Amino acid sequence: MRVLDVLVIGAGPVGLACAIEAQRHSLSARVIEKGALVNSIVGYPVNMEFFSTPELIEIGGYPFPVQGYKPTREEAIEYYRGVTAREHLDVRLYERVRTVDGANGDFTITTDKDKHAARNVVVVTGFFDQPNLLNVPGEDLPKVTHYYKEPYQYVRQRVAVIGAKNSAAKAALDCYRHGAAVSLIVRSAALSDSIKYWIRPDLENRIKEGSIKGYFGTVVEAVRPGSLLLRQDGNTFEVENDWVLALTGYQPDFRFLESLGITLADDAFRTPAFDETTFETSRRGVYIAGTVCGGYRTNRWFIENGRFHAQQIVKHIAGEHTERIRFEAIHWKTEE
Repeated sequence: MRVLDVLVIGAGPVGLACAIEAQRHSLSARVIEKGALVNSIVGYPVNMEFFSTPELIEIGGYPFPVQGYKPTREEAIEYYRGVTAREHLDVRLYERVRTVDGANGDFTITTDKDKHAARNVVVVTGFFDQPNLLNVPGEDLPKVTHYYKEPYQYVRQRVAVIGAKNSAAKAALDCYRHGAAVSLIVRSAALSDSIKYWIRPDLENRIKEGSIKGYFGTVVEAVRPGSLLLRQDGNTFEVENDWVLALTGYQPDFRFLESLGITLADDAFRTPAFDETTFETSRRGVYIAGTVCGGYRTNRWFIENGRFHAQQIVKHIAGEHTERIRFEAIHWKTEE
């Protein structure tokens, strides 16, 4: 096997930025991704508009042209695809990493398709693939999804949206405006303060007028084929239902991080242990970047600031690489 200088796990925008930065420092790099290119963005709702303006999510110094003020999901997918092609990145898609064996400078990465050798590993796995489950009976029914794509399959259907933040708010409004009978189920007493200022009044007015039925201080006790069992103020009751959009947030794959030998904080946030200058973890030669750095605090890192992790990581790896070459040269000359 060819020994790579850097193997990146995760082909999101930050993972691609790490590979680009490595190549620009004359380091060999490969990206392994268990799904599609920028898999999380592919999973976003159709025609979703980013909250960020394009210059804040550019990578590799490539301008991000858009038709409107902010980029859409489709524009972002095409932009990152184009950057990947122009940089001639070595990206292996639909290949899941199983194990990372070995030590700093000599890692063997085993996937479900192949084996790879690398001196350094950068973990950029994000959090969008791990939904926060309801952990109630019936959650595995086909009517339940933790992702929202578009409203058309819910036309004239009874849809329950679970959640209190932006994703739930936007899905509830979208489904309502496309002919669904929408209920919004919120565990807390009110909507989240994090809902964008131009979305919140719209949702509040629809709830107030009864166009969307709001259940506040309410939790789901069970999901049934034609209904939901809810609990509110200590009382349980049943409501008719055809579909459930459980938009309750997401979390990093902590089990995978632990399997890599990365130490997690023993607290509510489960933040991975890493050097904030180099982003090297408790396992030497293994780095993390992007959202995964925040543990449960998934709102700490975004594409906007996570993309800069690549520079710090590669700067450290390139320095170690130079020192290794210098050491080998001195060692070789001494033997001579």
